[in-house]
Amino acid sequence: MSVPESYLPILIMASVSIGFVLISLLGAKFLGPRTKKNAIIKQQNFECGIESIGNARTPFSIRYFLTAILFVLFDIEIVFFYPYAVSIREFGLEGFLAVLTFVLIFFLGFFYVLKRGALDWNK
Repeated sequence: MSVPESYLPILIMASVSIGFVLISLLGAKFLGPRTKKNAIIKQQNFECGIESIGNARTPFSIRYFLTAILFVLFDIEIVFFYPYAVSIREFGLEGFLAVLTFVLIFFLGFFYVLKRGALDWNK
């Protein structure tokens, strides 16, 4: 297969994707409901069927955000274990040592977070 022919499936997939997006956007524009741009109902905030009450700029504790970021950080690391678990036999001892190093670095980071008190909500 020559080089230009090898790009043909990618070009077909890209054109189908772009065509789908354009058809979806045009269909929504022409087939969707029409309302006045300055309608009062359209300008109201609405979420989960509950009317908005109070200020949206209420400050949250930094501990909340820190816990959320740490959760994402440590949770994403689990994703890296999946390829190893699927092909554990092909990696052999070298793969085992690599994963062991990864887990060691993971636990060092976790113990650092614990020592700094980032997960202590009573502080």
